[in-house]
Amino acid sequence: MNDSMLNKILRTDAGIAALILRVPVGLILAAHGAQKLFGWFGGNGLAGTAGWMSSIGIEPGYLMAILAGSAEFFGGLALILGLLTRPAAVAAAFTMLVAIFSVHISNGLFTANNGYEYALTLMVALIALAVQGGGQLSVDQALTQRS
Repeated sequence: MNDSMLNKILRTDAGIAALILRVPVGLILAAHGAQKLFGWFGGNGLAGTAGWMSSIGIEPGYLMAILAGSAEFFGGLALILGLLTRPAAVAAAFTMLVAIFSVHISNGLFTANNGYEYALTLMVALIALAVQGGGQLSVDQALTQRS
């Protein structure tokens, strides 16, 4: 990847609002990914997540658990730092899209019924970050200012 392409991915004109959005969304995603990958915060860990994914028809369960957990955990950490914000946000937004249509859509909108409102809210926030980039006080901005 050449410097011009990398600069297009990292470049951001967004202000401080991106930081305000990035950090809590990143923390939420990292925590959910840690549940899936490591069993932290009351999660089922990789084996439990893989078994659950297989049980609802998301196959191969183990690979899908690794992909979803990694998109959330590592994507969340990247968002907190504002490092590769756009790719991290796109990967996590896609994960939310899969969650909406494979788990929540049949339950309607509301979270109280295990609906899709929460995943949709995260997905929309992630799309906003993918569009605007990391903003001020991001590693992305520091890297583009250096070059």
